[in-house]
Amino acid sequence: MKKNRTIIVKGSKITIIQDNNNDFISLTDMLKAKDGDFFISDWLRNRNTVEFLGVWESVYNPNFNYGEFAIIKSQAGLNNYKISVKEWVEKTNAIGLKATAGRYGGTYAHKDIAFEFGMWISAEFKIYLIKEFQRLKDDENNRLKLEWNFQRTLAKVNYRIHTDAIKEKIIPPELTKQQINFVFASEADMLNMALFGKTAKEWRDENPDADGNIRDYAAIEQLVVLSNLESINSVLIHQCLAQSERLMQLNKIAITQMKSLLENSNIKKLK
Repeated sequence: MKKNRTIIVKGSKITIIQDNNNDFISLTDMLKAKDGDFFISDWLRNRNTVEFLGVWESVYNPNFNYGEFAIIKSQAGLNNYKISVKEWVEKTNAIGLKATAGRYGGTYAHKDIAFEFGMWISAEFKIYLIKEFQRLKDDENNRLKLEWNFQRTLAKVNYRIHTDAIKEKIIPPELTKQQINFVFASEADMLNMALFGKTAKEWRDENPDADGNIRDYAAIEQLVVLSNLESINSVLIHQCLAQSERLMQLNKIAITQMKSLLENSNIKKLK
C-alpha cells in the first residue's frame, strides 16, 4: 500500500490509502462523524448493504465466492445474524472491503463502497465526502500533469539537440527524405533499446490495443533518463562513435540512472 492521504469532511479527518492503484477510504474514520452508537457490523448485516456489495463484487471481482455470498444474503437482516468485515472477506474472497492492522489500521472500503457507507452517516456527509475526495483527486491530477508536461517538454528540447547532431554528423548530403527518416527512426530505436530494451515496433506488437507509442506510456523516471540519453547521445555522435558503441554506453548509463532515480526518496514522494 502507498502512503496515506487525508481529507477533512464535516470536521472529521478521513484517511485514504491506495492499493493496486485503487483508492480505499477509512470507514473507521468516517464513523467518528456518526451521532450515537453505530458499528460497521451493523451496516454489514443490513440486507441492502449485502446486496449492494454482492453486485459490486460481481462486477469487479472474478474470484468472488457466489456460494458463500448466497448464504450470507439469505441470513442478512435477521435479528440474530452478524458478520464482521474479516469474516465477509474470508468467506466471499471480497476485494471491496479490507480490515488492516498497523499504523493506518482500521476498516477500509473501495471508494465506490465508501460513498454508499457515507449515506449511513448522513446524506449531507456523503455529498461532502464525494466533494472532498474529488477535490483531492483534482489536485493530484493537476500536480501530475505539471510534472508530466515538464518532463515531456524537457524530452522534446533534448530531442531537438539530438536530431541536430544527427543531421550534422550522421546524415550525409543528398539523401532522400525517406532515407533521412530511416536514419532518425534507427537512432530513436537505439535509444528505445538502451532504455526500454525493445524497439518501438516490438512494443507495438506486444501492445496492439494501446493508444500511443512506447514513450507515451513511459514512467516519469524513464522520461527523465530518456532526456538525459538524448543529450548524451548527441555528444557521443559529435565524437564520431559508432552506433553499436554508443548503444552499449547509453544502456549502461540508463541502468545506472534508473537505479538512482528509483532509490531516490524525493522521487518516491511524488507518487
